[in-house]
Amino acid sequence: MRPTMKDVASAAGVALKTVSRVVNGEPGVNPATAERVRAAIDRLGYSRNESARVLRRGRTSTIGLVIEDVADPFYSGLSRAVEDVVIGHGCLLLSASSGEQPGRERELVETFCARRVDGLIVVPAGDDHAYLGPELEAGTPVVFADRPPGPGLDVDTVLCDNADGAAQAVRHLRGHGHRRIAFLGDQPSIYTAAQRLAGYRKALGELFDERLVSMGVPALETVRADLTRMLALDDPPTALFTGNGRLTVTALRALGGRPMPLVGFDDFELADLLTPGVSVVAQDPAAMGRVAADLLFRRLHGDGGPAEHVLLPVRLIPRGSGELPP
Repeated sequence: MRPTMKDVASAAGVALKTVSRVVNGEPGVNPATAERVRAAIDRLGYSRNESARVLRRGRTSTIGLVIEDVADPFYSGLSRAVEDVVIGHGCLLLSASSGEQPGRERELVETFCARRVDGLIVVPAGDDHAYLGPELEAGTPVVFADRPPGPGLDVDTVLCDNADGAAQAVRHLRGHGHRRIAFLGDQPSIYTAAQRLAGYRKALGELFDERLVSMGVPALETVRADLTRMLALDDPPTALFTGNGRLTVTALRALGGRPMPLVGFDDFELADLLTPGVSVVAQDPAAMGRVAADLLFRRLHGDGGPAEHVLLPVRLIPRGSGELPP
């Protein structure tokens, strides 16, 4: 039979309340007495009944995190930062990937809620979040990260300045004399991809040329075909801006060693070792994760203020000159 807290109290020769204080880390217990209680716990193999604790406290000490893809370095960095904050609050993180599928996002969120998580951090795949209404009305705090929620939902949101990052990339290349700058972006339905396209287009102004834009799933054959088409134009691009880390790596593979000044959105491993260097617009996924998790725990601890909308800055890391060939 599983030992109970009463068994521990009897074995240690103390009151039941004393055992409860030791188990829950509460103050007010003599150190020698606390040591005797812990020895009895170890000897009996007692462990706290979390199900009963949840029923008493009304919380599960778990947080749900839904991201796009755990294999993506950006989201793995965000997840690790969230986990560090969650553990620091004595809680457990449950996380899963939506795979950029709105239906999967909803399924995961509803599954987490059925498990009574205390709060949610969501990187949305879709733009319809009416399904969260009952959870929000029930008091479950939700923070959106990397992308905002759909229309009609005003909750805490943490984004990076996607449009400004794209503008920084274009200004860098234009500063080196480039006027024909191609853009490879992700699917236009994705918020971050659309924002980066908008920033790129605005920074180019009258130099914008629709023929130098490709938006879609970052598959190698697709990127290679798009670059081949662009480079075959009478006035081909002399530089390239890629909309995320996966597209940057895919474009480098598609170019097959052909030199082309390039700026990518998101830094990536070994980028600083390539020759020529690859300049990047770096956002900070760890900062995004920390800010989102801190916001969530503020809500859990009773902060009932209006929804916060945090816009994190990005920075250009120049590597290589990016100059036009002689």
